[in-house]
Amino acid sequence: MIRRRNIILGACTGTIPMAQVAWAQPAGLSNPVRIVVGFAPGGGSDRAARLIAQRLQTRLSTPVIVENRVGAGGRLAAQQVAKTPSNQTVLMIGNPGVMTVAPLIFDNLGYNVDTDFVPLSYATEYEFGIAVGAGLPLKQMSHILAWIQANPDKANVGVPALGSLPHFFALMIGFMSSTKLVIAPYQGSAPMLNDLVAGQIPISIDTLDTLVTQHEAGKIRVVATSGSKRSSLLPGVSTFREAGLPIAAVGYNVMYAPATTPKPVQALLAKALFEIMSEPETQQSFRAGKMTPVALNEIQTVEALKKFNDQWRPVIKRSGFKAAS
Repeated sequence: MIRRRNIILGACTGTIPMAQVAWAQPAGLSNPVRIVVGFAPGGGSDRAARLIAQRLQTRLSTPVIVENRVGAGGRLAAQQVAKTPSNQTVLMIGNPGVMTVAPLIFDNLGYNVDTDFVPLSYATEYEFGIAVGAGLPLKQMSHILAWIQANPDKANVGVPALGSLPHFFALMIGFMSSTKLVIAPYQGSAPMLNDLVAGQIPISIDTLDTLVTQHEAGKIRVVATSGSKRSSLLPGVSTFREAGLPIAAVGYNVMYAPATTPKPVQALLAKALFEIMSEPETQQSFRAGKMTPVALNEIQTVEALKKFNDQWRPVIKRSGFKAAS
């Protein structure tokens, strides 16, 4: 059973600080670049977008603005970006929940991933983790499962969005462990993490980069991670596989342009994104933020997404899960 939260629609726009200079528009760009994030500020997608915006602004010598369009687990942003007029320069940072899972579980999605968007560049790759609040004395995955079975009325598992990959992980954990979970979807990682730290929810599943700082501060405890081997961020924490659950996967943040974007502008942005993601300084900034940077050009990005979708689409379809649109 899924506990649905009311969808909160809102926007928080952040502009990267700019020097007081006259901006020279490069060939192919006649207006500022906007990067749309479908989640609240503070989460992994938002932090990645802001790092990219800083670097892209310098490389293109044009203003780059980050916009948070929160709602419907990132799908609201995708619906709006898909309708971008061709005379506007917009990018969207997309993750598996919005671009891989949602098309399979929502009947009335409001956008078509294959025809409305063009993937330009990878940004990051990330693992997932399951964490508990510091007030729960649970240190192993077996402890979590036993606690859930003993406390079914309290077993709410927070995920950053309905239909996100963490949501799907929660479903898989419940299925593989024969454990009944009540999934609590949020409007982004930041509000979910706040509730976990405050003890409002006992358990959460999210990207590891989002969880690790609070784990290191002792405010939460990451109990298992989703990689095929232990994460370099938390080498002392077991993987799901080590805990007896055959779950292993990573997620992605990819920069997309709406298909309405003129081809020369797509090429310009793809080249610029690949170049900044290849810079050692950019990669160092990502790693300092507990994120794993990935530099792939446009062709490599398409190939990587195909491989990811080939892995996960059959699994999602076999689950039979469908969400109300």
